[in-house]
Amino acid sequence: MARLVGLVRPLAGYMALAVALGLAGHLCATALTVLGAYGVLSVLGEAALPLVGIVVAMALCAVARGVLRYGEQACNHFIAFKLLALIRDRMFRALRRLAPAKLEGRGKGELISVITSDIELLEVFYAHTISPALIALAFCAILVAFIGSFNPVLGAYAALSYALVGIVQPWLASRAAGDDGLRFRTRSGELSGFVLDSLRGLDEILQYDQGEARLKELRARTDALTADEARLKRVAGRNAAASSAGVLLLDVGMLLLAAWLAPEGAPLAGVLVPTVALMGSFGPVIALANLGSTLQATFAAGNRVLDILDEDPQVEDVQGRAHTGFAGAAARDVAFSYDGEPVLDGITLEAPEGKIVGITGRSGSGKSTLLKLFMRFWEPAAGSVEVSGRSVSDVNTANLRALESFVTQETHLFRDSIRENLRIAKLDATDEEVETACRKASLHDFICSLPQGYDTPVGELGDALSGGERQRIGLARAFLRDAPFMLLDEPTSNLDSLNEAVILRALAREREGRTVLLVSHRASTMRIADEVVSVEQGRVC
Repeated sequence: MARLVGLVRPLAGYMALAVALGLAGHLCATALTVLGAYGVLSVLGEAALPLVGIVVAMALCAVARGVLRYGEQACNHFIAFKLLALIRDRMFRALRRLAPAKLEGRGKGELISVITSDIELLEVFYAHTISPALIALAFCAILVAFIGSFNPVLGAYAALSYALVGIVQPWLASRAAGDDGLRFRTRSGELSGFVLDSLRGLDEILQYDQGEARLKELRARTDALTADEARLKRVAGRNAAASSAGVLLLDVGMLLLAAWLAPEGAPLAGVLVPTVALMGSFGPVIALANLGSTLQATFAAGNRVLDILDEDPQVEDVQGRAHTGFAGAAARDVAFSYDGEPVLDGITLEAPEGKIVGITGRSGSGKSTLLKLFMRFWEPAAGSVEVSGRSVSDVNTANLRALESFVTQETHLFRDSIRENLRIAKLDATDEEVETACRKASLHDFICSLPQGYDTPVGELGDALSGGERQRIGLARAFLRDAPFMLLDEPTSNLDSLNEAVILRALAREREGRTVLLVSHRASTMRIADEVVSVEQGRVC
């Protein structure tokens, strides 16, 4: 809670305004009932205040209450939605820092749930918790002083009443909810991941006739989530009922106590006004009492958001170092392991400037991992990965990425046009540059055959294109990037022999001034390499 409150600091002025407006608004609402009591006393001849003045004052308080309430809610929701935007910005920055090492193997549906629904739930905290709590505190202090002016014992009773409804009651509700809120948010994220996974694998589900089994699992997860939500709602309902019953009993108690303390023959105002004031003043504390159960899910969501914001990246970005050009790359006695499982063990190789170095080996031998170490997605456990004679951990991250272009085995395409998917490699690329890169990747003629050409949408995850077409887009990105150091991980695995030959010719033609690390199982692909090294069990053979 303290961490979430701390995020409000940039908007503290708006929060102070919301509290001031809310406090004034609740005082106007309570003044209506108190003035009504004085109006009754005026009719009975128990008060010297003129009835007309009391009615006018009530009318002014009623109008002011509406205006002040609107102002309070406007400030609170401005704060809430502004903070949600800031938190989302921080979340995406955090994910960028954590990627790719800390995000590989992590459920994408779970991350989507955190970014969307979990952050959205924080609106309850920022719009309906912080300022209402501060308003309730200040409001209760004023009312305790007002009621205590009639009799100190009545003031103490009012303070006790507010504490029971606004503190004890929500605390008990929170204890009753237990870990239901966290369990609900966790299962909600897991359900999102399951649904996303099912949609992506729909073809396989239909192919192997697993639709009924998958649907059964979906229903089971949904039922479990519904049961968690039902428990939270039951706690919230019981809490609301207990709050209402408690307020009624405390109001009756105030009436009896005021009547018992009033001396015989004392003015009726000493009994009626404190009682009416207490009756009309539970609004702020009831709002807090009702949060006792609903905030469980909110705080669970907040914990999940803060866990990502607080997570340390495996590799920190480097800044402030001297700029470097490219003059070859090398790996020197490099070792690396995933979760204690050795992948590379003493790898040493040279990639001189202007040379194509081929890397072969069985699957799982560490070839792709080596390329990722050159990209500095991970840090080696031992040894050194270098570009231009400098360790990659001593090169500014932006500088390093500008020197490299990396084509992975699976090319990710965004839900956009072919042109914009290519331009991610160079945002300011001209149409001519895009076309040239596509010609080098043997892709231009195919794109021109499409009805919308380069403006053709690729669909979600590139589903509108074949695996080979997606792979050629990845290669075209690398050509468009025009970096001096190309890292190609199985760049021709999804291509037929004809397209493979076209792309290999393009690589051979464009090799001048460029160093290429080429990972492939195909002997035909390795023919363009100046040197071929074999990696087996994490070592160069």
